[in-house]
Amino acid sequence: MDLYIPIIVLGVLAFAFAAGSVVMASMTGPKRWNRARLDAYECGIEPTPQPVGGGRFPVKYYLTAMLFIVFDIEIIFLYPWAVAFDSLGIFGLVEMVLFILTVLVAYAYIWRRGGLEWD
Repeated sequence: MDLYIPIIVLGVLAFAFAAGSVVMASMTGPKRWNRARLDAYECGIEPTPQPVGGGRFPVKYYLTAMLFIVFDIEIIFLYPWAVAFDSLGIFGLVEMVLFILTVLVAYAYIWRRGGLEWD
């Protein structure tokens, strides 16, 4: 149980900080409500009326989200490998190089197909 005490303390501190930040912001923040503040934030662009049902999003929005997830997962796999690098030896290095090459092939394919164009 002694091994879990630092994790529990960190969790309690994180929760206390988050809850304290929300409470302090609500107590000290301005309370002036107006129409502009209650509107959805559209990056400075005037919001346009949406059709009933929400309308359709462009497919590029979903492709960008999926690309982010794929390359984010690659980074997640790199962390444990970096921690255990010394104990894995040359086998771990070769396997990670193959993994990165596979992801780079996918990246090159997406780049060539225009998946990274933001127009």
